[in-house]
Amino acid sequence: MDTVKKDKLLSLIVPVYNEEEVLPISYEKMNEAMANLGYRYEIIYVNDGSRDGSMKILRSIAKDNPHVKVRSFSRNFGHQTAVTCGMDAAKGDALIIIDVDLQDPPEVIADMVKAWENGADIAYGKRLKRKGETVFKKLTAFAYYRILRAMSAYPIPLDTGDFRLLDRKVADVFLKMREHNRFLRGMSGWMGFEAVPVEYVRNERYAGKTKYTLKKMLRLASDGIIGFSDRPLTLCGEFGIGLFVLDVLGLIALIVLACCNVAFPSWLWALCGVVGIQAAALLFMAMQGMYLNRIYDEVKARPLYIVAEDINL
Repeated sequence: MDTVKKDKLLSLIVPVYNEEEVLPISYEKMNEAMANLGYRYEIIYVNDGSRDGSMKILRSIAKDNPHVKVRSFSRNFGHQTAVTCGMDAAKGDALIIIDVDLQDPPEVIADMVKAWENGADIAYGKRLKRKGETVFKKLTAFAYYRILRAMSAYPIPLDTGDFRLLDRKVADVFLKMREHNRFLRGMSGWMGFEAVPVEYVRNERYAGKTKYTLKKMLRLASDGIIGFSDRPLTLCGEFGIGLFVLDVLGLIALIVLACCNVAFPSWLWALCGVVGIQAAALLFMAMQGMYLNRIYDEVKARPLYIVAEDINL
């Protein structure tokens, strides 16, 4: 091991939620990948309120390996918060975020570290192919990333997740941002540090079922769009203008029909006006409510998470 590597520490952050089926083999592969890098390293597991045997397995792993550290939440706080908790605890010169399910191959970490050694502040995983996912999942992911990129005020690369390496200076800036509705890849884009892609093929989940339900995916999508763009607000204005134009055209059509003595129900006059006004008003109220809800979350100023147990920390 050369002197530079001996002086550097790498932190691997792994959120865990009900992953007892995959944890043992995942730990073996991740520990092997980190050990092969030649750096000092730590693996920080964050138990996000698991209700299965995940914490029991983590206690056993941490007991046998001093490189492994564990933080356990008092309840489920969510994936993005679990990653933040791991970053709070990490001491490394570079921090690597990876999911426990082995869909993101631990072997790719070496390529990210190489990019970091060459000067990259952020090295993010870019998926070339997604194995073992349904057509619906692939189509929605494809559409979402492109909608997000079109609406975001900051560059968010296509087909990327939270699998990435952050230099220490990037992590320090990241940890100053304590908003509750967190979207890590958007926050990384907002910082503006140099980021390079590391391409790979995403594997099938090794075992168990995905913990990202459709509801959670929609919530994350909402956080990504609303948290990093004012585009939804401008869209309201554009929608209002478009609706107004259509309403005017409808009124013109009714006037033409009336001038040509073409019979039509008189209530269409009222319907044309009422529907246009109500549709615009309801949409504007909904958008304002979404932004006000975020203000409400931040004003409460509650902690992002509660740690019930620490091991090797």
